[in-house]
Amino acid sequence: MAIKQLRFTSTLICGLQNQGVGAFVLPSAMARKTDIPSYYGEPRKFDPNFRGPVHKRSCTDVVCCVIFIIVILGYIALGTVAWIHGDPRKVVYPTDSHGQFCGQQNTPNANKAILFYFNMLKCANPTVLINLQCPTTQLCVSKCPDRFATLLDALDTNNWEYYKQFCKPGFEIGSKSVAEVIRDEDCPSMIVPSRPFLQRCFPDFITRNGILTVANETIFKDGDNNKRSVSDLKDAAKAASLVPRELWTDIMGGIANLLNAKEVGMKIFEDYANSWDWILIGLVITMVVSLLFILLLRYTAGVLLWLIIIGVISVVGYGIFHCYWEYSSLSGKPGANATISNIGFHTDFSIYLELSQTWLIFMISLSVIEAIIVIILIFLRMRLRIAVALLKEGSKAISYIMSTLFFPIITFFLLAICLAYWAVTAVFLASSGNAVYKVTPTDDKCMYANLTCNPQTFHQTNITTVCPGSQCLFAFYGGESAYHRYILVLHLCNVFVFLWLVNFTVALGQCTLAGAFASYYWALKKPNDIPVCPLYSSFSRAIRYHTGSLAFGSLILAVVQMVRIVLEYLHHKLKGSQNVCARFLLCCLKCCFWCLEHFIKFINRNAYIMIAIYGKNFCTSSKDAFFLLMRNVLRVAVLDKVTDFLLFLGKLLISGSVGVLAFFFFARKIPAIQAEVPSLNYYWVPLLTVVLGSYMIAHGFFNVYAVCVDTLFLCFLWDLEANDGSPGRPFYMNRTLRKILNKKNVKTADGE
Repeated sequence: MAIKQLRFTSTLICGLQNQGVGAFVLPSAMARKTDIPSYYGEPRKFDPNFRGPVHKRSCTDVVCCVIFIIVILGYIALGTVAWIHGDPRKVVYPTDSHGQFCGQQNTPNANKAILFYFNMLKCANPTVLINLQCPTTQLCVSKCPDRFATLLDALDTNNWEYYKQFCKPGFEIGSKSVAEVIRDEDCPSMIVPSRPFLQRCFPDFITRNGILTVANETIFKDGDNNKRSVSDLKDAAKAASLVPRELWTDIMGGIANLLNAKEVGMKIFEDYANSWDWILIGLVITMVVSLLFILLLRYTAGVLLWLIIIGVISVVGYGIFHCYWEYSSLSGKPGANATISNIGFHTDFSIYLELSQTWLIFMISLSVIEAIIVIILIFLRMRLRIAVALLKEGSKAISYIMSTLFFPIITFFLLAICLAYWAVTAVFLASSGNAVYKVTPTDDKCMYANLTCNPQTFHQTNITTVCPGSQCLFAFYGGESAYHRYILVLHLCNVFVFLWLVNFTVALGQCTLAGAFASYYWALKKPNDIPVCPLYSSFSRAIRYHTGSLAFGSLILAVVQMVRIVLEYLHHKLKGSQNVCARFLLCCLKCCFWCLEHFIKFINRNAYIMIAIYGKNFCTSSKDAFFLLMRNVLRVAVLDKVTDFLLFLGKLLISGSVGVLAFFFFARKIPAIQAEVPSLNYYWVPLLTVVLGSYMIAHGFFNVYAVCVDTLFLCFLWDLEANDGSPGRPFYMNRTLRKILNKKNVKTADGE
């Protein structure tokens, strides 16, 4: 019986030690003697030959590496096929509503290289992104209009010869009424002075000091070469009796919105042109501040954390005091003692604040929260100290391997290549085949909307009768051949391989950084034992030996992301569905796969760290990392949340500080340098650019720091399990961590 009690006590103590409860630390030798099995695997055993990232390693996951190389070759073949079947002219030349290229030789549009939109406002419709077409007539013209004119002006004057070049070929006056012409878009309801941009006519409007100007002119010629202003044009539109008043109101309102949008766009462009050098200066300042912040975390991490904790406790404590004060002051007032259930539900929540019971509930709730926070801090104080010590050690590691801070530039360059190749391949796949036309109605309720049609026989159908004003306009390129039937499959392959390559690039960066920081941790005498060029060595090992493992982990994540994309597509298609059960099931699937993606990212990140250190395959590394973390789950939770919060605080602090400095500069709040501030229309344009750019730069720097802390944490856990501080098995953790854990290395001749 005594032996059983002793075994039970030993088991309990070992379990407490593994979970890190309290300050009691059981010697590792005694823990090993008990030989207690664990659900998450046995603690790591000492390896006398291990001295940091393994150099003599073999290739891992070779089969996946071969598959990955074959897929890359297939992706290159896919891009080649897309280039062969795609027509570059469909990308270079604009296309009119009949699918004909503007400016192409040996065609009727050979001398008409510019695309003119009848109603450009319709191109701003959100359906353009879904249907991939602008729902208005598009015509190839030789030059953009250079004057104001309405259709009524053209019909009532002798200027029809000029106006008809912007109408559909073959249209004759008198075949339809003016309202029918505008409805069917045989002619534009109005032409305005425009200039070509990207081979397309855009209105040439600019507002200066509240006055509309076109090419720096305020008076324009109309169809009869008479000088007219914008107000004259509005009067002419209002005076038109043949066209419904609502139609002209929509036209003039649309033009006003277009003018405002273009005015704002031009001003924003001018602001960027005048302030780009100062924006770059602000981003450089962000880089310097981010670097200094990371390097100073070794001195400030503990102070920041405890200031935050004290601040939270103080704020909650003040909330309790304020609730008690409100409760005491309302207790003696008539009507304040009524209960919430008696007064019922009110949309005016200020009524509840006049009840003493409300403040009593608030006070009790805040008291419970305060008690929970204090209890958590008492029991997790050691883990908080470990987290702070690892954060400081991460800053120290980066100071010794400064090149790691600039490695994300290589990752960004590789990601840019992947994105560019995917985009070009997608464009050429989309431009494969013949022109496809679809029904474009004036009313979204038309039952024939977006159906495929034939422009030659469109007017012989009853579609124009059922949906007056409908047109058969060019939509995209495709066809009915075997190749074109598989265009969608090729697009899906393009997206999937793109996701795989992007995830592989991120994995390569994480594995490289992990190998470099692990070289720092497993150097017994820092910095003397840190190997030369640890970042380059780690990158070489990852590419040479572990391409297959990185591809394996990236493949799993890419599959989940692809499923999420398909679910998003189905969710979009089912938005108007009446099947509530299907939509609910789809939402549940989206939520589950979102959680699965984030879990896989967590597992992959730690697996890549283990691969970088020990050189094992992906599955073994994933298992080792997961079990190691689960044996120290409380430490993982504390470190993860503390690191995330401090890094988020650092990003906000840096971007906010640079943003405040940029605000005082661009808003001319600093008298000493007001003369250097550029003239701006909207000072918030460069200000927002600096703030967003600062946050992205800080995120890039802090992502390296996060990988560093995660790597050091896994090395620390492994060190804690495999070593005992003896001369043959010394701890590699720093003195602070050893002191927190009440561990020490036995001194040797060199004084360690």
